[in-house]
Amino acid sequence: MRIGVDYYPEQCGRSLWESDADLMQQTGVEVVRLAEFAWCRLEPQEGCFDFGWLDDIIGILTERGIGIVLCTPTNCPPLWFYEKYPEAVQTEKDGHKTRTGIRGHRCINNTDFLRYAERIIDVMTKRYADNASIIAWQIDNELEANFCFCETCIGKYRRWLKDKYTTLEAVNVAYGNAMWSGEYSSWEQIQPPFGSYPDPWLNPSYMLDYNRYASDSVTEHINWQAELIRRRFPHTPVTTNVWFCRNMPNFYDEFRGLDFISYDNYPTTKLPDNSEECYSHAFHLDLMRGVKRSKFWIMEQLSGGLGCWAPMGRTPSPGMIKGYSLQSFAHGADTVVHFRWRNAAGGAEMHWHGLIDHSNVPGRRFAEFAELCKETKTLKAVRDTEIYSDVAILYSPEDEYAFKIQPQTNGMYYLEQPMLLHSAFTKHGLNVDVIHQCEELSGYKIVVAPEMYLTNETAVKRLYEFAENGGTVILTDRSGVKDKFNKCIMQQLPTVYRSLIGAYIEEYDPIGYDNAAIRLSDGSVYKCRQWCDIIQPETAETVATYDSEFYKGKAAITRNRYGSGTVYYIGTVCEKSLYNRLVKDILVNTGIPYVDGLPDNVEITTRTGDGIEARFIFNNTNKEQRFMLDGGEVCLAPFEMKTDIKEG
Repeated sequence: MRIGVDYYPEQCGRSLWESDADLMQQTGVEVVRLAEFAWCRLEPQEGCFDFGWLDDIIGILTERGIGIVLCTPTNCPPLWFYEKYPEAVQTEKDGHKTRTGIRGHRCINNTDFLRYAERIIDVMTKRYADNASIIAWQIDNELEANFCFCETCIGKYRRWLKDKYTTLEAVNVAYGNAMWSGEYSSWEQIQPPFGSYPDPWLNPSYMLDYNRYASDSVTEHINWQAELIRRRFPHTPVTTNVWFCRNMPNFYDEFRGLDFISYDNYPTTKLPDNSEECYSHAFHLDLMRGVKRSKFWIMEQLSGGLGCWAPMGRTPSPGMIKGYSLQSFAHGADTVVHFRWRNAAGGAEMHWHGLIDHSNVPGRRFAEFAELCKETKTLKAVRDTEIYSDVAILYSPEDEYAFKIQPQTNGMYYLEQPMLLHSAFTKHGLNVDVIHQCEELSGYKIVVAPEMYLTNETAVKRLYEFAENGGTVILTDRSGVKDKFNKCIMQQLPTVYRSLIGAYIEEYDPIGYDNAAIRLSDGSVYKCRQWCDIIQPETAETVATYDSEFYKGKAAITRNRYGSGTVYYIGTVCEKSLYNRLVKDILVNTGIPYVDGLPDNVEITTRTGDGIEARFIFNNTNKEQRFMLDGGEVCLAPFEMKTDIKEG
């Protein structure tokens, strides 16, 4: 396990490089990321390259035994390039060109951009081809799905549709374009969704396909860059860094051709007042691990208070820098790189805080980072361990697109229910995998399938087979609603899952911000919100009924025997305590060992390997926590992580 930092020598004075590198070495930094925004310094004038400064800093770091992640600087071409090729600037949703001087403002499909990008990548890879210090390459920076609306991208979007559907008639049928007289009679009539996005007035089928195209477009670009790098670095890992951005690409497609996934991890520095809110990044980390079903990197890790396009947020409380980094290791990261080594003195990101503030005096956060580096060295034995889980939660980027395109009700968003169920399992000390909904399910005992909104035949088939063979399935409201084109299925909900859950939905009530209530058989009552499926059991038994509204007494949660397995259906969005209780009952019924009595937001994750079991116990709260575990008392300070490693 390694700790690294993101470093920007081109943004600070040359006089700092040696002392910074010395301090990195003394502190225990093993990895440094360089150059993702440095194109203007690498090619200050067209065709005039200056790599001397990059040679110097790589040499300085190499002398101190620090490995380099080198980045292609294609996120920010120099302004001289845009002056010569103004059409290479990305076009916004309103049809206007993005203002230059900010980042990510190039069109990745523009032929002039691609020509110059290929040249700078070729020069970089040729120059450092024999440099053993380059331990990995990063492509660009935080690439989003390609929402560029220039004529080049519009043409590419139309070609994508032609490849998929062949004929306009097929497009019209797939989208249901008879609505509002929207049928296309020529390919030129097809435009991207100009204006606000998502737009509730636009056809949801069309918008889902545009999301698919936009994701495919950026994936194609990533694969193109990866191929250029591998010509001279065939054995060096290649990645790119992602986050949960507004225009998210399909992570599974994006990383299929790369060597590992890198995630930019910025947990909150201000814990929510609402105890129902799931703020832990454990879910995000498990999702990242599930993208390639393997260990991953954190390429940017929280190091200070955030501030750039928004006012500055709270600075990390004592323990956060260290605790959040160890949480990443616990959930499958093997390298954590902190953003950034020092604050920028100028530019828009000067208030996005790093480890060393503008004072240039290492302070409390840096001291905590130094402690983290020391502790990480004690975890070397854990590096080759893996995370094995009895529980999987299914995730679909396309379902998330569809929820954003057509919000279901006030306050409802796709990730909330998966995170609530994830929280309930982690509260009982279980490892959880978050995987694509079409993955193989063998090896799991419980599969959570929340909001299976768009119907995917592979996912449906595997869920039926999993239950038939003895697995436990948890399905939720808003499942089986749409077909793969994002059109409603003309059957009673949950349509394709009806036999699996042994029930159907009589009616639903999108209650949004209002609260309703459900009652269990023992008389205990819990709040529910957002959505209420009124369930009519067929072969299923009722686990909970509604205790309010006109459907009081109707089923809200059911349980059905299917084959050798059991299928639960949760028809509403519940408070945490209900999920915790339901999950505990399921664990008892399945015989899966669990931990009882953990305080809220105390997380236990286990990594195992050849003769090694490492248990990470993390207090993800701002209060001291005391609880019993394995017959003894555990005391954790705020954000403290304790690691119990057993060998033999």
